Amino acid sequence: MGVKAALPRYELYFYNVVLCTAMLWAARWIFDVSSSNSNRKTFKTSVQPGWYYSGRKMDTADVEWMMWFSTFREHVIFALSGHVIFAKICSLLAPQYRSLVFMVYGMLAVFTSMGWAYVTLILSHCVLLYSISLVKLRWLCFVAGLTTLATFKMEPFISWQAGFVTGSFELRPLLFYGGCGFTIMRCMSFALENCEKKDGNYSILELLKYNFYLPFFYFGPIMTFDKFYIQANNPNLTRKDGEMWNICLQGLLHLGVIMIVAVLLHFMYILTIPSDMKLLKNISDWALVGLAYLNLVYDWVKAAVMFGVINTISRLDHLDPPKPPKCITMLYVFSETHFDRGINDFLCKYVYNYLGGKHDNVLDELIASLCTFGIAALWLGPGWVVFIWAFLNCFGRNFELWTAQFFTMEPFISIEMAISESMSRRIRAVFNTFNFWTIVLYNVLALNSLEFAKLVAKRLLLKGFPFTTITVMFVTYCLIQLIKERERRQALIDDPDPIPPPAPPVDPNKQKAE
Repeated sequence: MGVKAALPRYELYFYNVVLCTAMLWAARWIFDVSSSNSNRKTFKTSVQPGWYYSGRKMDTADVEWMMWFSTFREHVIFALSGHVIFAKICSLLAPQYRSLVFMVYGMLAVFTSMGWAYVTLILSHCVLLYSISLVKLRWLCFVAGLTTLATFKMEPFISWQAGFVTGSFELRPLLFYGGCGFTIMRCMSFALENCEKKDGNYSILELLKYNFYLPFFYFGPIMTFDKFYIQANNPNLTRKDGEMWNICLQGLLHLGVIMIVAVLLHFMYILTIPSDMKLLKNISDWALVGLAYLNLVYDWVKAAVMFGVINTISRLDHLDPPKPPKCITMLYVFSETHFDRGINDFLCKYVYNYLGGKHDNVLDELIASLCTFGIAALWLGPGWVVFIWAFLNCFGRNFELWTAQFFTMEPFISIEMAISESMSRRIRAVFNTFNFWTIVLYNVLALNSLEFAKLVAKRLLLKGFPFTTITVMFVTYCLIQLIKERERRQALIDDPDPIPPPAPPVDPNKQKAE
């Protein structure tokens, strides 16, 4: 109820004004903190000289962002440009062999960057999981895949396998673990799809084509095997009207976002400040809350840009990759919270939906979510922070289901039916406001540190109560209402109200009798 309920226009204008004012206020405080503390000792390692003409230093705490768009930018551009060129030539001359060309170029690129020993290690895992997939036992494929994944997350197996790769350069550890981790997930997808294949088995060549597709190899996203197999082997390479224009526009948009992020990192050190606990204790509640929120927004932007660049290239190859993650600003329910839609699609397809069924049974939902977050914790790497994050998000997801089922009981359903849809929307937004900050705090824990998350929670809920708590919750309520308004308009576009059918003809005899 209330999905398409509209609010008065002046009310929405008021929410916009409040939200913009609060965001500018918090950003101003973070800017002041960044400017006045740029020479602190704790900043020396991560705040480095930036653009000469800006006259300011740059926050370089995010190694992954700096690697992609600064340190190894030329290498990334060279490798992906080569893929695009060879793929285009093959698509023009022999489109039926393009998936094979993808594989050959990917293997050569991996061999050039990591060496023959690494390629051999990857191939050995592919052969192992392919052999197990021939048995066509779903549980065995899961056990083998998760056991193999664990060998890249726990000692001494990590060091033993890393020892096969000789030589060293700054990017090698990131490429090693990224390529191995995503390889195991892709092999699991292949094995599970092979279990579902009724006639025969997929060949190991199809697995190698799937795994060594270069744009997805090191950093994802994961595209499940069934989708990749159909799309990569489709000889019909025609495009829809305007599709190429949309791809170019998407590429320019990502370039623009990269420039904006680079500018912002010169003026707001949102990645370095959370590591300085002494400084955090002296800044205002608003600056601390805004810092926690901006850290999540930044992580979403980074994921959207990095996956977006890869997705743009894969769309040039006539693939339909997983969509970018949903913006953290638009999240107020746990069921839609994810930063990697590829991993999310993988877990939903093979674990969550498989075990949870229709998601209307509390026990099935609990088992499905426990298994899902257990695999997610293994994927992220076992550790106390990861375990706490997984437990809290699993609890949040199930608590949402319990609460939703509780409020479908009497007298709550009768009360909601008695009030207007707009009022129902306002009441729901109040509950969503607390849910929003629960999601923020849970994910700040995973992205920053336990100490930072505890400090934000303490200042927001205890030390800042009641003024900071009520003010932040009211601003968040305004944000939730604007999100709901956007969803309402999108729902009207996607599913407009149908034209009501004409009334049935009136029976004159029945009308006289009445």
